[in-house]
Amino acid sequence: MIKRYIEKQVIKSLDDGFVTILYGARQVGKTTLANKILTVNKDGLYLNCDDPAVLVRLQGQSLASLRSIISNAKLIVIDEAQRVENIGLTAKLIHDSMPEIKILLTGSSSLDLANKVKEPLTGRSKEFHLFPLSLKEVANNIIEGDGYLQRLLIYGGYPGLWSLPESESANLARDIANRYLYKDAFALGTIYDQTVIDNLLRLLAHQVGSEVSYSELANSLEISKDTVMRYIDLLEKAFIVFRLPQFRKNQRVQIGRLRKIYFYDLGIRNALINDFSPIKVRGDIGALWENFILVERLKKNQLEQKYVRSYYWRSRDKQEVDLVEDSSREFAAFECKWSKQPRIPRGFVSTYPDISVIGVTKDNYWDLV
Repeated sequence: MIKRYIEKQVIKSLDDGFVTILYGARQVGKTTLANKILTVNKDGLYLNCDDPAVLVRLQGQSLASLRSIISNAKLIVIDEAQRVENIGLTAKLIHDSMPEIKILLTGSSSLDLANKVKEPLTGRSKEFHLFPLSLKEVANNIIEGDGYLQRLLIYGGYPGLWSLPESESANLARDIANRYLYKDAFALGTIYDQTVIDNLLRLLAHQVGSEVSYSELANSLEISKDTVMRYIDLLEKAFIVFRLPQFRKNQRVQIGRLRKIYFYDLGIRNALINDFSPIKVRGDIGALWENFILVERLKKNQLEQKYVRSYYWRSRDKQEVDLVEDSSREFAAFECKWSKQPRIPRGFVSTYPDISVIGVTKDNYWDLV
């Protein structure tokens, strides 16, 4: 089993008495991590809300009924908790009436679960995002020399892929992309066009590293701009893609402007365009490397418990800086190039002389992610 670095933070949150919420995409390892935590806690109870019988047991229950369900358990794991109606109120009732009980909720849709727990659990909860495997989680658990970097760039970090040969990893990545990708992006009863979603994701996969226009996507897909925005918002809340806005001196200028869209996992991205070619023959290694570094920075900042707002910078004459991080008005910037030290745009240096820009290449990335 690959040790997940976030495990210590989740356990500490539980020990500190918080209702702990673990978000992440399907197949990313939430259940495995939850069961690992259960094994080191005596008297644990695991409730899988994909099981209709479990939903019946949890929904709309009185305190007496909940006590009966919990019995002697000291830790409760409610997996895929977004499926439980009023789960926030249920968790609040258990937390306030039985403070000795530790509660861990997992969810693969931040839209559904966050809406259900935000108000009832105000001041009572902590949230964590479980990403696909990070570079250092893989490097410190799997002995493969330097091959793990290129494998992450091609096949991604979904845990199930790392027990398979590379040929089978491609098939599993395709399976995840086709079978699980949308399962929690769209709530039951939501009307959407599967073909449009497939085509939208492929367009986004081909535009990694480039600015994205909602209007251009809408024209290409022959749907409305509002529909494009709604679909991307739902895909982001299901941890498939994430958006990066432009960095400006006046941050209000960002509203309505272009943005970049990246994938949380490159294996999923490559599955969508059906390209698992080796690094040495790829024409998109620049986009892969940029996406990879941005996601690894997200993982690193969460692990270090740093609240960071992330942006990219682009001038009118098309000079770019791939990533600008704002940590309580302390800034850092990164320009990503796979094989050579990047040139730092003069326009950025002259506009923001107090922000240093670090070039990130395959030769110096280790200490930056």
